[in-house]
Amino acid sequence: MLQQMMLAVIPLIVLIATGYGLKQVNFFEDGFWHGAEKLNYYLLFPALLLHTTLTAHIEFSQLKRPILSMFVVVASASTFLYALRMFKPMSAARFGVHMQSVVRFNTYIGLALVAALYAKQGMAILAVLLALCIPVVNVISVLSLMERQHMALRPVLLSLLKNPLILSCAVGISLNLLNVPIWQGILQVLKISAASSLPLGLFCVGAALQFKQLHKDLWALSLDTFARLLLMPALAYTVANHFAVPQLSLQVMVIFFALPTASASYILTKVLNGDSQLMAAVISFQTVCAALTLPLVIWCMT
Repeated sequence: MLQQMMLAVIPLIVLIATGYGLKQVNFFEDGFWHGAEKLNYYLLFPALLLHTTLTAHIEFSQLKRPILSMFVVVASASTFLYALRMFKPMSAARFGVHMQSVVRFNTYIGLALVAALYAKQGMAILAVLLALCIPVVNVISVLSLMERQHMALRPVLLSLLKNPLILSCAVGISLNLLNVPIWQGILQVLKISAASSLPLGLFCVGAALQFKQLHKDLWALSLDTFARLLLMPALAYTVANHFAVPQLSLQVMVIFFALPTASASYILTKVLNGDSQLMAAVISFQTVCAALTLPLVIWCMT
């Protein structure tokens, strides 16, 4: 298992490091990275999720407990942070960063790791969790960044309805559930498109890393990272065991909650006038630390 774990993690580290290196030496212009992220977000990554959910054998009756466990973990973490805010008041600009640091996740790293460890069946479980969790954590993240007097759910919900990741998962799961036959030519197009999604996504993760702010707010960085990479998977493992989640689903769910926060958190934070410098530092620090904590979490489950 140790060899399998290293074979799963090391390629991710190499691809992320390569993306970071290419960015640092300006191998591509900045416009390339923006275009690559857009291409992956709107086309290639949805193709991967759609192909995964269309072709996998998904036992939805066996996913009730993992789904319930997932929502319990997210609700517990976000409730704890709001309760903590009552004792230690802070602006929405900073609170939103801490919330995203704990409840959001890097889908590229997650799918690449689960694919390497658990193949298509593990990816299918993760895709279902993603489809249900993405809208929830996006709503939580947006609301945490907004002052109370400015909170409005409607624009958030409308943007979620247009989210390509949610739409691709919803379409794939629906067609799978209804046993709708799909022409093999379409599946082949999706498969070819999907093959380039994860490597490109990991390159983009590396290119987005920023380490200039790591010397500031080191205490906050450390707490957010410890909570996301170690406390969250521990909580997920505890909750999943309580609900008697099947072994494969448990392992996928724990890895899901051990992922570093999403790179897209920086953009959302900047748009909503949050502390984007702190968010960039958290994303970078968590991504680097995950190279050590993810193997530890996987090892603890075996």
